[in-house]
Parts: sequence; structure tokens; C-alpha cells
Amino acid sequence: MYSGASNFVTTTDTAFAVIIGISVIFLVGITATMLWFVYRYNKKRNPVATQIHGSNTLEIVWTVIPTILVLIMFFYGWSGYSPMKKAPEDAMKVRATARMWSWLFEYENGIKTDTLYIPVNKAVALDLISVDVIHSLYIPAFRVKEDMVPGKTNKMWFIGQKEGDYELFCTEYCGLSHSYMFTEVKVLPQPEFDDWYAAMADTSKQSAVAAKPGAAGKRLVQINGCLACHSADGTKLIGPTFKGLYGKAHTVITGNSEREIVADDDYIIKSIYEPNEDVVKGYVKGQMISYKEQLSEEDIAHIIEYLKTLE
Repeated sequence: MYSGASNFVTTTDTAFAVIIGISVIFLVGITATMLWFVYRYNKKRNPVATQIHGSNTLEIVWTVIPTILVLIMFFYGWSGYSPMKKAPEDAMKVRATARMWSWLFEYENGIKTDTLYIPVNKAVALDLISVDVIHSLYIPAFRVKEDMVPGKTNKMWFIGQKEGDYELFCTEYCGLSHSYMFTEVKVLPQPEFDDWYAAMADTSKQSAVAAKPGAAGKRLVQINGCLACHSADGTKLIGPTFKGLYGKAHTVITGNSEREIVADDDYIIKSIYEPNEDVVKGYVKGQMISYKEQLSEEDIAHIIEYLKTLE
């Protein structure tokens, strides 16, 4: 699958082929030996059992040969794994943040996107951050996978060697919408990547997009994974829908008390910074983490403008 898509494909596939090959040889050999023993030493052909006291030669053989085979498998596995742990000094650095249930990729110039864009034939180093539970970033075509543990920064690096779009998803069960943690790696020609990188960093173009009502807020809820739990069309998901939310009265549970509250600016800010204080009735407390470190009040103001458009 995707032969040569990254610099780690050949070594990983070789290790896999060696291990599978040795396993198949032993499976066939042991199965054939068992069948031969069943035939040769059944009761009709061998009515009197023969007592065997042991064979030093046989014991040495079945100790030495498996040891050699294990060392061979270890060699191929280690030779493929070891280069994965040290990225080149000139690698392009990207911060990859996982949360229930979305991805966020942040580049050195401040670009944030929910899809990973990289140039072809360029080393890319990812700092892997989880803000809630354990996740695991996996790009099957690149043969790379690494856990993302809260409170710890793991690392991953690779070189995309073929242009195209490749699947990226979480392989550590992380809750009800684990299967929605799916995005893509887009490997672009260097000139095309440079154009994208410059355009995304061009504040004048960003301002033009933001001039559309709620556009900046929509972008923020997309890249921060809000739409994984909150729909924009009235569909009930993990959390309340954004459609018709703003300015309407809602029943919430505060502590052990039930009360009515209007979804105004203060309520939206509190819900983002302290999501478990006022939980909308019918939804489970503890499903959302605080975004105090991820979203500024200016960001929330943009989000509020977006919510106003979802009447």
C-alpha cells in the first residue's frame, strides 16, 4: 500500500516481510511435523510407545536456531525503528494537537489548520500534544504512529516522498466519537506549498475572509474541533447544537439545581472557559474540557458572531 509514500515505508515493510516470512515458515513446518507425527505414531502403526530420554544435540538446535531468528527479526525491526527517533535539524516543525475528537496543526508562522499540509521531499517534525486523554496519531501510508499523552510532548518525523492525499487518524480509543478523529495529510509540490503557506499567513487575505459575517468564528470552531460535538444544523450530538443557540433560553443544571438561562455573550464565554458549571439539561457533564488556554476572548467574540448567524 502506497509504496514509497514516505522515507520509512521500505524499512518498515522489510521488517514486516521478514517477520511474516519466518512465521509462515514455522507455521507450515510445525503443522507438517505435527501431521506427520499423527500419521507415523498413531496407535495402529506404533502400538508400543517408545521412551525417549532426550537429545542434547536436538536441544541445542532448537535453542540456537530460534535465537538466531529472533536476533534477525530484532535487527530488521530496530534498523527501521531507530531512525524514527531523531529528526533532521532542518526539519519543518509543526505542533500537532489532539483533543476529543479533532486535530489541530500549528505552523511556525502561526497558521492553524485541521488538515496537515506538507511539502514533498521535505523532513517534517511533529510535536505531539494531547489536551485531554490519550490519543495516537497514525498515518498508515507513511508507516508512522505515535501516542499522544496528556502532560507529555512526544515527537514524530517523516518525509513525504510522493504527492497526494493520505489518511491520518487516531488509533487509541478516546471516547464516543473516536472514529470521527479523521483528517488528511496533503503532500504538495514545494512551489504549491509555498503559495499556500504565504496565502495563509497573508493577514490581508485573512481579513478579507473575516469580513464575511461569522467567517472568522466559523473557522475557529472548525479548527478547534467544536463541530465534532456540536452540530450547526440542529442535529443532536455529544453537546447542544449551535443552531438557534444564541439569545434563546435554555434549561441548565448548575450544581444540583435546575434553572433557566439565556445564551448571551457571558454565557458563551463561561461555557467555553468553564464548560462544566452550567450543563444544558439532557447532556452529560464532563464531556468538554476548558478552552481557556486555546481561545482568547477575541476568539470567542468571533465565535459569538458566527453563532448569531445560525438562527
